[in-house]
Amino acid sequence: MRATVLWTLAAAAMLSVAGCNKAESPAKVDSDVASAANEAAENDAKATQEQARTEAEANQAVTEEQNKADAKSADASADTIETQAEGDNKVALAKCEALSGAAQKTCRDQANAALDAVKARVKAMKSDHS
Repeated sequence: MRATVLWTLAAAAMLSVAGCNKAESPAKVDSDVASAANEAAENDAKATQEQARTEAEANQAVTEEQNKADAKSADASADTIETQAEGDNKVALAKCEALSGAAQKTCRDQANAALDAVKARVKAMKSDHS
């Protein structure tokens, strides 16, 4: 008796599972396919837009960082020019010591004017990219 009940239950389970695999009507299948295709297209479009937005943000970040690096490099070059000019000024002032009177004063004024001109150019260079 027990075996009969088990076989009956097994047969009922098989019939109920077989009923789940019933074919849908062609119209229903077409509707489901169209709906799935539309959803996939929408998801693809959203993903493409997100990718474009992310790439634009990344490019913007790269550009900003490149500009910062360029500014640092230009500042370093300007600082080097100024340091060299200060060294040249010291040498020129030392040479002015060989002169006396008005000639010495003129020599110093020219050396300091040259240094001031370089410092002004350096300041302009730095302000151009800050």
